[in-house]
Amino acid sequence: MLTRENISSGAVWEDLVGYSRAVKIGNVIEVSGTTAIVNGEIVGVNNFYEQTKCILQKISNTLEKAGATMNDVVRTRIYVTDISKWEDIGRAHAEFFNNVKPATSMVQVSALIDKLLLVEIEATAVLSK
Repeated sequence: MLTRENISSGAVWEDLVGYSRAVKIGNVIEVSGTTAIVNGEIVGVNNFYEQTKCILQKISNTLEKAGATMNDVVRTRIYVTDISKWEDIGRAHAEFFNNVKPATSMVQVSALIDKLLLVEIEATAVLSK
């Protein structure tokens, strides 16, 4: 039987909304939608590239807690408020994944939970062991 491990970031929203930063079941890790909020402050206001870098670093940190690395990522889903900024977002994504090349989607949405948030990313990782 596969065991479930909930990985928390300690964010207040996890209990308010009822979710985990990530969930690991067997060798699969699903990372929740992640934004560029650090210590309650939005990183990279008006900067798609900086927000994407911040988010991917947070995802990397979460995966580390789950016993994985960015090399284990097989899928990312990128939600953006302005698809015309795809090159800035893609450049940051490539800095983390150029050698991994996970499957990905980039979709424009009408809004995220705060108007200053420009990007939200989900990730799926699969451990080979």
